[in-house]
Amino acid sequence: MKNVLVGATFALMAGAAPVFAEMTDIRFTLGWKTQGSDAPFLLALDKGYFEDEGLNVSIDQGEGSAATVTRIMGGAYDAGFGDINAIIQNAAARPGEAPVMVYQLWNRPPFAIVTPKTAGIENPEDFEGKTLGGAQGTPTTRLFPVFAEINGIDLDKVAQENMAPNLQEPMMIRGDIDGAFVFTSTSWFNLIANRQDPANDYNWFNFEDYGMDLYSNGMMVSRELLAENPEAVAGLVRAVNKATMEVSANQDSSVEAIMAYDNLVDADLERARLEFALTNLMNAPEVTDIGMGDLVDERLTRSIEIVAKGYDLERLPEASEIFDRSFLPPVDERRFETTIN
Repeated sequence: MKNVLVGATFALMAGAAPVFAEMTDIRFTLGWKTQGSDAPFLLALDKGYFEDEGLNVSIDQGEGSAATVTRIMGGAYDAGFGDINAIIQNAAARPGEAPVMVYQLWNRPPFAIVTPKTAGIENPEDFEGKTLGGAQGTPTTRLFPVFAEINGIDLDKVAQENMAPNLQEPMMIRGDIDGAFVFTSTSWFNLIANRQDPANDYNWFNFEDYGMDLYSNGMMVSRELLAENPEAVAGLVRAVNKATMEVSANQDSSVEAIMAYDNLVDADLERARLEFALTNLMNAPEVTDIGMGDLVDERLTRSIEIVAKGYDLERLPEASEIFDRSFLPPVDERRFETTIN
C-alpha cells in the first residue's frame, strides 16, 4: 500500500493521472448498436478518461434505449446510455428500483412523425384520414394519443398500422402508409440509405414543436452503484463530461474513438449521425444557461405528466426520483458549444 501511495504522489507531482490502489469495475451498456451518438462514452474509453478516474469500464452494445433501463434493473449492468422516459415508466411501477439519470445528453427528443411531402400533410389536423405506421410500444407510437389530444386531432379518423421498425421507411416510400412514427436520428439516415432526400422531400413533425416537451437519452446509473459507490458515479460523470466537451469541438477524434471500438461501422455515416445528434438533440436553448448534463426540474415534471398520460401510469414519480444533478461538475466546465468540423 505504501508503494502505491508513493507512486500516486509522484504521479500527481508529475502531472500524470494518479495510480489507484484498486480499479472499480463498471459494466456499461449502450442504447443500441454502435452509433456516432455514442461518441462521448467511446471517446472517454479510448482516451483513458475512465481510467483516470480509477474506473475499469467495459462497454457493450445495447438492445434499445428503453432496454438500457431493464438491463440495469436486472443487475447485468451498472450504468448505461438510455431514455429518461423509460426511467419514468419503471419508477412509477417500482419506486426505488429504477436507475437514476445523472448526466442528460439529449435535451431534445428524437420522437417525430415523418411524412412524404407528396402525402399532403402540412399540419397536425391533416393526419385525419391518413394512415400512419409504427412499431408497437415505441415512445413515438405510445405518445401519439397525447400528441393528438394536444393538437386537436380526432384519433378515430387516423388509421394506424403496426409494423417492424425496419419496414417503416420502405412502406412509406412505396405509399403503403402516409407517415411513420420514428426516431429522427434513425429515420433520417434510413431514408438516405433508401436514396431519399429527408431534408427536401419529407415533412418532420418533431414532438417538441407540438407541445410534447420531453427529454430523452443520457447516462444513467443503478440505485446500487449510487448508494454504494458515489465516488465511482462522480468519476463516470467527470469522464463523460470531459469527453462530451471534446466531442462537441472535435468530431475527428470522436470518429477515431468510434472506429477503435467497432471497426465495422461506416465512419462517414456515423460521423453524420454524430453531427445530427450534436445539432438536433443536444443543443437545446436551455443548455446555454444550465450547461450540458443538467436539466430543468419544472420541464422534467411536465414531461413526467406527458409520459404518465401516454403510458397510463398509476403513479407520477417526483423529478428527484428520476434525475440527480449532485455529481455534475461546475457549470463552467459543462459549457456546450457545438463546432462541426
